[in-house]
Amino acid sequence: MKINKLTKSMTGIALGLSLSAMAYAEPVNYAIDTGGMHASVNFKIQHLGYSWLTGRFEKFSGDYVYDAQKLSNSQIKVTIETASVNSNHAERDKHLRSADFLNVSKYPQATFESTHVTGSDSDMTVNGKFTLNGVTRDVVIKAHKMGEGKDPWGGYRSGFSGTTEIALKDYNVKMDLGPASAKVLLELHLEGIRK
Repeated sequence: MKINKLTKSMTGIALGLSLSAMAYAEPVNYAIDTGGMHASVNFKIQHLGYSWLTGRFEKFSGDYVYDAQKLSNSQIKVTIETASVNSNHAERDKHLRSADFLNVSKYPQATFESTHVTGSDSDMTVNGKFTLNGVTRDVVIKAHKMGEGKDPWGGYRSGFSGTTEIALKDYNVKMDLGPASAKVLLELHLEGIRK
């Protein structure tokens, strides 16, 4: 009799652990935390081959799905407000918003949407479509997971960091900045709050 009770108890515990594992294995939806400055979309481009010009986009939004057990189920979508470009120089930013570069009056948003994710948490490859200046092209983001866990406010967060490089001519940027500045490095640092 005691053995039967013990067996039932152990079976119940095993079932509970199994269900918990199944719940943990499901893909988790996150909203990118853009309000608390815990996420950023940055860029840098060489200046005459002598130094780096750096900047960021102040306004963007998005969300992502992260599946810790099957990374291929993960996906991300980000929308960037191109008029929010900030290179810490007002006149230069005005030029960047013009038709010579971002053409924000005609194309106020840039977007990235993943098509598939492969690799591991520490060495992730995110393939997707990047749209800028009315042009959509395939890009590859090399990324890694920063970490995940509970926050002090009762929520649950995860964070990722990634980089990709694009050629200005591929996105119909009219301004020729010379061979040293033909490409831009984009850096994405994203922290998401579980929905």
